[in-house]
Amino acid sequence: MADKDYLAGRVRELAQRTWQNDFLTHTAFLTLAEQARIRGIAGYGAAALPVTGDGQCLTGALAGVPFVLYGGFEEAERRVLCFLPSYLEAEDFAMSAGETVSCIEVRPLNVRFADKLTHRDFLGALMNLGLERDQIGDIVVRRGGEGEEQAKSGGTDCAYIFAISDAAEVICSELTRVKHTSVMGKVVPAGECVVRPAFEIREGSVASERLDAVLAFVFRLSRQAAQDKVAAEEVFVDGVTASSAGMSLKTGSRVSLRGCGKFVYEGELHETRKGRCFVRVKLFV
Repeated sequence: MADKDYLAGRVRELAQRTWQNDFLTHTAFLTLAEQARIRGIAGYGAAALPVTGDGQCLTGALAGVPFVLYGGFEEAERRVLCFLPSYLEAEDFAMSAGETVSCIEVRPLNVRFADKLTHRDFLGALMNLGLERDQIGDIVVRRGGEGEEQAKSGGTDCAYIFAISDAAEVICSELTRVKHTSVMGKVVPAGECVVRPAFEIREGSVASERLDAVLAFVFRLSRQAAQDKVAAEEVFVDGVTASSAGMSLKTGSRVSLRGCGKFVYEGELHETRKGRCFVRVKLFV
């Protein structure tokens, strides 16, 4: 409860500073659970808005002050809450977002001798620099080829790291090794990160938009098995442990099942003739 109260107080303080002084303020990177808390404080779900040069931000307002939740690219999970001054429209925010969130491209110095690097390898190397986790957003890893193909393309395990801009300077100057691989990093426009998570679209009918019904459909479980997973606290909705198998999913909810995977619920497309819900999800693959 104390953490929730601190977050609520902090964002209200930032909103007040922007209102009084008319300059941009922002938090560190927020988890999905913290973002859900922000939307709850604001009193409604943040809406998706096309933003120049980026794809989408999530927008809303708190105490009359407009905000965006920005992670560097459309599918980002970790996002920074930015309160906007009067002279900056949400649609134009991405044009100046580099002052708040930077995208760092990290490549091996010699692709022939580079290890196969994973998200965990890059995150571990960043933590070894003494950075706090909330200074770092999503880390997107691009896989390269093998052997000569890898050497020719220069595409071996390149990573794009989204970070608070002050931390980006530290990363570019001090991140020289990931695992046993020598690397170098440079700040690039967020639009150069063209790597995106891979999704499989699944559509089908469920009895209702209840969590257990959608879980059973996505992961091919029985309804009882889905309920058991929720009871065992193995299911998370927007980063928070699901409290009830009967909760209704909202469009845009991110659901993960420990050991099975995660998906984004895209909502009900229509009602079938038998009164069932025909729904769509994006399953991470």
